Amino acid sequence: MSVVGNQRQTYLRLATHLQPHWRRDWNFPQRLQALLAGQRAFGSRDRRLYRELIYTTVRYLPWIEPLLGTDPERATTAVAWLSADIPATQAYRGELGPEWPAGVESVAAKAQVLQTAADELLPAWLQTECPEAFAPAEIDALHRRARLWLRLQGDLDAVAGDFAARRWTWHRSSLLPETLEVLTEADLTKCDSFLDGHFEVQDLGSQLLLEIAGIRPGDQWLDACAGAGGKTLQLARFVGPTGRVDAHDIRPAALTELGRRATRAGLDQVRILSAPPPATSLYDGVLVDAPCTGSGTWRRAPHLKWLITPAIVQDHAARQAGILTRYAQQVRPGGLLVYATCSLNQQENQAVVHSFLARQPDFTPEPPDRTFGYPCNGPGLSLLPARHDTDGFYVALLRRR
Repeated sequence: MSVVGNQRQTYLRLATHLQPHWRRDWNFPQRLQALLAGQRAFGSRDRRLYRELIYTTVRYLPWIEPLLGTDPERATTAVAWLSADIPATQAYRGELGPEWPAGVESVAAKAQVLQTAADELLPAWLQTECPEAFAPAEIDALHRRARLWLRLQGDLDAVAGDFAARRWTWHRSSLLPETLEVLTEADLTKCDSFLDGHFEVQDLGSQLLLEIAGIRPGDQWLDACAGAGGKTLQLARFVGPTGRVDAHDIRPAALTELGRRATRAGLDQVRILSAPPPATSLYDGVLVDAPCTGSGTWRRAPHLKWLITPAIVQDHAARQAGILTRYAQQVRPGGLLVYATCSLNQQENQAVVHSFLARQPDFTPEPPDRTFGYPCNGPGLSLLPARHDTDGFYVALLRRR
């Protein structure tokens, strides 16, 4: 059997092993990682190949899953054709037959080749939550492999020199001068300039959220749902050495990671809180980057498409409303409350903010100074993926009177 023939059989074996889990396991990425790491015969290129093929399978699951049961050979060919053209897949894709035309890029065109429908790739309930996601440009963006963005927080020359030595190519974002897209598939967290704190890996859309907020140097902020701290570190850069950012999260492991990242970046103005700050502590700004369904991250975590239900969306919205109300009280008069999610769902976004404003007359929506081309959608902006090829986000600026 040829090398590619062996690879196809290996893919089918892995897919068969994972099939019971991709519609029910919230930790599917970790399951896949553990499965690939346990294959001693695999080198790093093998793991990259099969990771891409499995992620492609889950991304296009309604198209591929039926073929796995009825026509495995066609399934392997379809997955190869639909996967990203990266070094790990190029030899594999080079064996495709003539029925798979070159240059077919849009999801609608791919659906036509496979005699299926583009709308099948998104759950039906999303039509109510985010009908815009079904527009051709958005459905294409949601099914592209996510770009690799980083945010500079140190010396660009050090980063450029480090990347040049490793033959990694990159370019600057046209929107934000301190944002770089890395064009080479690479593990950035192991290079010298990362370990020296010169940059953090952060999606461009995530960076735009705080750029929209217009944060001032010297201000004191609370990041109420900090997680591992990507936005916390960005906040710290905005407020500068004369400002302060208090960061809290309910997950101790996330705060430990945040502490490591802040130390690596040399950001002394970050203070990590293991418990929420006292209700009497008031801030110039509070960021509520609320826990959400993550529907804006589906191209990075496509398994979430098949796990989230309308009931789960509703549960998240109720929790988000409670968190927003809780931390709004810590915004000083005249201060700013920023509500953000990485969700596409209006129930988690506009509906939460509308309900909050109806209950909190001392807050009013504030239009952002910069929109980066995103249309205002009620009290806030929906950062849909297609405009700048990012993850999807929502952000609302709420000023306390």
